[in-house]
Amino acid sequence: MRTHQLETPGATLTYDVNGALPTADGRPPLLMIGLPMDATGFTALAAHFPDRTVITDDPRGLGRSVRTDGQVDNVPAVHADDVHAVIEAIDSGPVEIFASSGGAIVALALVTAHPDDVTTLVAHEPPLLSVLPDAAAADRAADGYRAGYTANGFGAGMAAFIAMTSWQGEFTDDYFAAPAADPAQFGLPAQDDGSRDDPLLSQRSRPVVGYRPDIAALTAAPTRIVIGYGEESTGTVTARTSLAVAERLGHKPVLFPSHHGGFTGPESGYPGQPEAFAIVLHEVLDGIS
Repeated sequence: MRTHQLETPGATLTYDVNGALPTADGRPPLLMIGLPMDATGFTALAAHFPDRTVITDDPRGLGRSVRTDGQVDNVPAVHADDVHAVIEAIDSGPVEIFASSGGAIVALALVTAHPDDVTTLVAHEPPLLSVLPDAAAADRAADGYRAGYTANGFGAGMAAFIAMTSWQGEFTDDYFAAPAADPAQFGLPAQDDGSRDDPLLSQRSRPVVGYRPDIAALTAAPTRIVIGYGEESTGTVTARTSLAVAERLGHKPVLFPSHHGGFTGPESGYPGQPEAFAIVLHEVLDGIS
């Protein structure tokens, strides 16, 4: 593995290259991107691609990538330009991308702005609340976990986030009438440590889940776009967003093993099934499924 730093407008980005450049087999490099997860979240999955040159990065302001623009919010178009800069820096032509969660939204923004950068994009559970039939209620639910975090800190905010992301179906009056989730129920701290800079629970996440995909640009792009979601996510908000955006793109989504982070290993604290996940991802990238 070789680690590189790249100066971009407003940030010093850090990315890792696992494998040869140019690639040994002539296939495009495989980028794995997330948000707000950094490169460490892909350790287990990358290990199941020893035959590929895999590139991972830390998004600006996260992990080893330092922001110099004075901003703290995560804007998909800004992160997409960063990924574009990495693709240009490795100088190997168009790439393949596996993108997770907010990273999947960044990847859709990348294809919109730079359609020739990506040959195949596998976007796993992009939380695109705007594509839901109950988008307004989903926005209200997201406001709920952010409000819980602002008022009472990490434990309260994360408990509300888990309650939202595990809710089955549309966000109805029953959801909003339920009592606030108890942090202890999820083994989370009830005490407020005073911090308010969590990239997932704070207002910094609002531009990500509020992103509106340009369906016309995405369907016009030469990129093969595959939307995926985890089997254990069925019925939850990120499975519903995945199904909705796949329908708008005119594609059939791919069912992956496990949950929202189903590609992660024990280091994540909530491990999935990375080996089984990698088998399906190999098949998708090879055009088998």
